[in-house]
Amino acid sequence: MTLSSPLSLASNALADTFFDWGLIARTFPRLISEGLLNTLTIAAGAIVLGVVIALVAAMLLLSNRWWVRLPARLYVDVFRGLPVIITVMLVGVGLPAAGIRPFGTDPFGYAVLAIGMISGAYTAEIFRSGIQSVDTGQLQAARSLGLSYLQAMRLVVVPQGIRRVLPAMTGQFVKDIKESSLVYLLGLAVGQRELYFIAQEEVARTYNSSPLIAAGICYLALTIPMTYFVNYLDRRLREGPRPGNT
Repeated sequence: MTLSSPLSLASNALADTFFDWGLIARTFPRLISEGLLNTLTIAAGAIVLGVVIALVAAMLLLSNRWWVRLPARLYVDVFRGLPVIITVMLVGVGLPAAGIRPFGTDPFGYAVLAIGMISGAYTAEIFRSGIQSVDTGQLQAARSLGLSYLQAMRLVVVPQGIRRVLPAMTGQFVKDIKESSLVYLLGLAVGQRELYFIAQEEVARTYNSSPLIAAGICYLALTIPMTYFVNYLDRRLREGPRPGNT
């Protein structure tokens, strides 16, 4: 009994600190009504912005001219090399302080911009590797049919390259969702707060880490189904249409 008492006390303390189900239940409504929507909005905006930037950067990286590749290479290397937290602060705090205020004083737009620029750097490398994996004969065949270089890339090569890197792209999209938690540093206003911000406020108010468990459950509910869905989609694309559906 004497030996088990310290273990029992430690177990109870661990459960009370991380698994206070009453506190978790009280945190969920706000997480779902406000935090989940804002997390999805930031992540979706960042993903769209990142894909647009990545497509342009990937095409520049594939150029035969070094002076065309150079700006894209610098962008990719810098934003892949910087810690996410530094990029968020440089974009969300540094730009307004320097007088560059495309979103005025609203931190939400800067949050999307910061995560989107990071996502674009990583996705550009994913697109580049996917496009380069397509056999050069595809481009040559498209050109022989009368398509211009840009048309052949847009209609033939790029779609095949993107399909090949679909799992890697999804991994990056999952990463974008998780990295959206760092935008709390920008001081989002009431109604703009994402999952982590809300959970962190509850932790500070209650001195209990259970709200972080609640936020973690919300993140897992977003990321795990997305991963499994894209794995399924990738498998179907590789297998092709089933004989009964042709």
